[in-house]
Amino acid sequence: MTILSKQSGDEYRKQNYNERMSKTGRPVSPHVAIYSFPITALTSIANRVTGVALSFGTAGIGAVEIINGNGAAMALMENIAAINPIVATGAKFAVAFPLLYHYLGALRHLAWDQKPEFLDNVSVEKASYVLAGSSLLISVGVALV
Repeated sequence: MTILSKQSGDEYRKQNYNERMSKTGRPVSPHVAIYSFPITALTSIANRVTGVALSFGTAGIGAVEIINGNGAAMALMENIAAINPIVATGAKFAVAFPLLYHYLGALRHLAWDQKPEFLDNVSVEKASYVLAGSSLLISVGVALV
């Protein structure tokens, strides 16, 4: 942006952003909805989300035990398992996936802390795919047992 005078600068600031961009003929920056996140960003976000999910799950189990007494969480899990095998498998997957994903993500970061030479773009991307795939496969296996 080249501004030749204070007056032209003031006029420039008064223009609507979309009008200014349409005059340039260039596209406006992409919105998050159409931006394709790299796998490394997605696995980082997923690691944080699974950590929060595990925290809420642990707090929920603790609250059930505190409110309903000793053994209430176990009785709740048995009731969920007795509803339907499909519901029980889904519940096991809902517990197994965040736990395994977060745990394997922690192991990945531990390896990176011990061996910083593994931190290049190619190996980080490969590790992200391995993390997502192995977490999914092991979680499905655990849920089907």
